[in-house]
Amino acid sequence: MKKSQEESWIFIVNPIAGNGYAGSLVPKLEEMIDRHGLNAQVIFSERSGHATELAAHYADQGVKFIIGVGGDGTLNEIASANLQRKDLVLGLIPAGTGNDFIQILGFPDRFEDKHWEIFFEKHLAAMDAGICNGLPFFNGMGLGFDAQVAAENYVEPGEVKRGGKNKYLYHIIKTILLYKERMMSVVSEGKMQSTNCFINTVSIGRRFAGGFFLTPKAIANDGLLDVCMIKKLSVPERFGILLKVPKGTHIQNKKVHYYQTPGLKIEFEHEVPFHLDGELHFARNFDISILPGAVNIIFNPEGNHFFNLS
Repeated sequence: MKKSQEESWIFIVNPIAGNGYAGSLVPKLEEMIDRHGLNAQVIFSERSGHATELAAHYADQGVKFIIGVGGDGTLNEIASANLQRKDLVLGLIPAGTGNDFIQILGFPDRFEDKHWEIFFEKHLAAMDAGICNGLPFFNGMGLGFDAQVAAENYVEPGEVKRGGKNKYLYHIIKTILLYKERMMSVVSEGKMQSTNCFINTVSIGRRFAGGFFLTPKAIANDGLLDVCMIKKLSVPERFGILLKVPKGTHIQNKKVHYYQTPGLKIEFEHEVPFHLDGELHFARNFDISILPGAVNIIFNPEGNHFFNLS
């Protein structure tokens, strides 16, 4: 097959993602590149933020398809570099630990042969992005319990603890038992409230921490953020409500405030941890908005994707 010069590809591999699983996919990538006759390169990111630099560089060099091979953080890095670039197509080969973002696109956590073939059919959707204090997120951001779980998953910002999905379960149980809610003020569409939420998740997608559907109604191209605020809970209430989160039925609980909005502002008395697509940050004030149709991305129209195609 003749390789197209107009459709050049770059695969940015985070070799440590998934405890090294991403790096192990390189032979498969090379096989797929050859099978589909792609004009493509496979390169490796070397540190936190490096994928962003690589994605920006190759986009400026005229590469059309920029594909991350890793987890949610890898996708965040390559997409952050190329917001609102209508000439580009982004994609993700899932190879992380949690792999929550890939659910938006209708692909599974790990590709089988049929998923590789669907991926290279290049079905595209224009996906929204969230913006928090100038930083983009593409699955979601979390404050409160889920931010503390993210914080527990880091040795320090930028360095994730090693381990598989079981580490998330450990951090979740530990945080259920020990987490202390903090007061915050929230302004959305001109209305202000003060609350001490156990969870405050703002999202484009639906799934977090490897299987928790905190925002089960989210649509990734509707121009709205989905917000799930769960009020202060006792420890037994925490266990009870979190048992419902994997199926998304927690939103029926009277202590859950679930809504959609184009933007909101949140303020705490002191600096608190928060995560953007699982990556840890700290702040006191939060200005959160939506950027509709921010990136063109490859999705699986045959899968359980989170796009409205009508």
